Amino acid sequence: MSILSSYARTAASLEKARAVPLLLLRLVLAYGFYTPAKMKWSDINSIAQWFGSMHFPMPTLSAYLAAATEAAGVVLLTLGLATRLITIPLMIVVLVAIFAVHWPNGFSAGDNGFEIPLYYFLMLFTLFIMGPGSISMDERLRRKYRN
Repeated sequence: MSILSSYARTAASLEKARAVPLLLLRLVLAYGFYTPAKMKWSDINSIAQWFGSMHFPMPTLSAYLAAATEAAGVVLLTLGLATRLITIPLMIVVLVAIFAVHWPNGFSAGDNGFEIPLYYFLMLFTLFIMGPGSISMDERLRRKYRN
C-alpha cells in the first residue's frame, strides 16, 4: 500500500463528513449573532442613536434592519434554511461593522479590531459558496422537491 493510495482513501472518507464542519460553521455563527441581535432588540432606540452618532443614513431604519438581519440569521443559520440567502445581508452587516466600528482599532481582537468580524465574514462567505451542507433544512427541502 503506497502513501498516495492511503492518502486518497483517507481523503475520500473525509469527503463524506464534509457536512459536519458546515453544520458547525452555521451553529457557531448563529450563536455569535444571538447576543448582538438580543442586545439591539433590547434597546433599539439607543442603537439608532448610536448609529446616528456615527452618521449612518436613516439610523433608526438601519438599526431595525441590522437587528432584524441578525435575528433572522440566528434562526435561519441554525436550521440551515435559506442559508445562502441570509449570508448576503449578514455579510453586509459584518462589513459595515468592520469599517464603521472595528477598522480604526486595527486587526487585533484584543483591541476591538476587525479580526473577529473578519472571521465571521469568511465563515459566511464559505457558507455562501459551499451551501449549508447535507445536515440542513435546505438539503431536506431540495431532496423532497427534486424532480
